[in-house]
Amino acid sequence: MQLRFSHNAIKVRDLAVMLDFYENVLGFQVTDRGPLPRPGSPEIVFLSQVASDHHQLAFVDVPQDSDVPDTLLHMAFRVSSITDVREMIKRLEEDGLATDVETVTHGNAWSVYFRDPEFNRIEVFCDTPWYVPQPIVVPWDPEMSDRELFEHTEKLFSNEPGFGPMEEWTAAQAEKVGEET
Repeated sequence: MQLRFSHNAIKVRDLAVMLDFYENVLGFQVTDRGPLPRPGSPEIVFLSQVASDHHQLAFVDVPQDSDVPDTLLHMAFRVSSITDVREMIKRLEEDGLATDVETVTHGNAWSVYFRDPEFNRIEVFCDTPWYVPQPIVVPWDPEMSDRELFEHTEKLFSNEPGFGPMEEWTAAQAEKVGEET
């Protein structure tokens, strides 16, 4: 299994200033945004410069006066398949050094989140065939068969506004960022 770096999620104290800088100076575009799906949670904003990645960065808004000791929320690695995600879960269970192991689907990905031995949060995920507006966080059962997981995920999100094939979202995003398809 090969882990390919995908994105970082970071905490920001001044979302407007950070968005202005990353959009107008660095050239990123907002791909999605909204409150995290937990009561009282802050807003998360997803940014990318390329059509192939829903996001290369995610900003989580924290209060300006907060004493956040670090800004990295998590770093993420993409794998090729759900088989690889399941293999990572197995490795984590066998090794025993990772903590806070949690499987979630965002509709557009099946993920396992965990903390490494120094408590850094890591996400290992594979893409689903769908685009689902973010943020969405729903647990999934790694004991489901691939077919059950596919059907379960499609059923969970198919009625969400904006749900559709990832190829369509990628083509629209390519047009927005000026990439040829």
